[in-house]
Amino acid sequence: MKKQTRELAEIWQQHHQEWRDHKQITSQWQEANETDPKLLEYEARGDWWDVLERCSITLLITREYEHLLMGMQVKAGKPRITYTRMPHPSGLTVDRDRGIVHIASTRNPNQIYDLMPVRDTISRLDIPEEKRDDRPLIPVRSRFYPGCLYIHDLAMIGGNLYANAVGQNAIALLENNGTYQRVWHPYCIEIDAQPIFGQNHIQLNSIAVGETLETSYFSASCAEVSALRPGHPDFPVDGRGVIFSGKTREPIVRGLTRPHSARLCKNKLWVDNSGYGELGIVEDGKFAPIFTLPGWTRGLCFYENIAFVGTSRVIPRFRQYAPGLDVEKSICSLHAVDVRSGNILGSLIFPYGNQIFALDWVNCQFSSGFPFLVGEDCDRDRDTRLFYSFITD
Repeated sequence: MKKQTRELAEIWQQHHQEWRDHKQITSQWQEANETDPKLLEYEARGDWWDVLERCSITLLITREYEHLLMGMQVKAGKPRITYTRMPHPSGLTVDRDRGIVHIASTRNPNQIYDLMPVRDTISRLDIPEEKRDDRPLIPVRSRFYPGCLYIHDLAMIGGNLYANAVGQNAIALLENNGTYQRVWHPYCIEIDAQPIFGQNHIQLNSIAVGETLETSYFSASCAEVSALRPGHPDFPVDGRGVIFSGKTREPIVRGLTRPHSARLCKNKLWVDNSGYGELGIVEDGKFAPIFTLPGWTRGLCFYENIAFVGTSRVIPRFRQYAPGLDVEKSICSLHAVDVRSGNILGSLIFPYGNQIFALDWVNCQFSSGFPFLVGEDCDRDRDTRLFYSFITD
């Protein structure tokens, strides 16, 4: 009996200690507190921090294969980098009207996390009052969707949230209650006038946001249904990528190689031609490369005349998808590029990083990034008070 009592006490003590870390709770992931410090190491080059300071923005980044979100800004003249964990984060978009950041988590089942900045803390008798000088993004909701959607990019169009349902060769409207509707697909997936939604055939992976679906554009790795599908080692990629018109549902440009991160900026259609490490624009039905960067280009956002571009290492088993890259020299990094001059203004290198997926920005006044601070100024007690008493908008 005494032995059983001791065993029960040990079990109860273990249960008491579990799920106490804020990183676990906010990500709904028990191993989230085991972040390898090497993933957070970085090396700045050029005027990277000066660019962020001049823009007065907080840059938000998803690093999918490291299950990591990062935010960075310059505060009081010093770099400030924050992070949090999330299972396989991919698409990222900001609903600027409602003040919500949406992030896709593409493990099965897929999830969409909604994050909002902390506005203040509740006045309490059991903790001292403090004036916070940051506004970290806190998860306020998570919605589950079927894993076969294989969500990639996210986009706000007309006040609604859309996603690339890569696993269904379609664009999906995501409802707040965890349901979805397929609302667009290209003609090329129709066989005898019937669209094929049952498997990924074309890797329909990004959205260039227009005012409507019809005025938007969508990138894909190919424009035909064949026996070899994306993910197969022999799936042909070189020069087979396309961008579809939302209006015609037909390609408006061909000849790309694994294109990602299509974006509309100042009436120009930009796209990362990932397999060649390029960023360029679509002109007269052709892709015109503007910059070549050292890695698999993916992740793109614009602030005024600056393009923030991500590059990734090439996953060894997919090296055939990058015929235009020196795979061994590819790096995981962020670059600030002046789109007028073509000059790289500055870069941030992650020496132990792997994959960048999406980038977007918010004003520094809106949010300081994510809850956990990289560096020596981490304050666990302050984090505890934050999660105990935060208020969002």
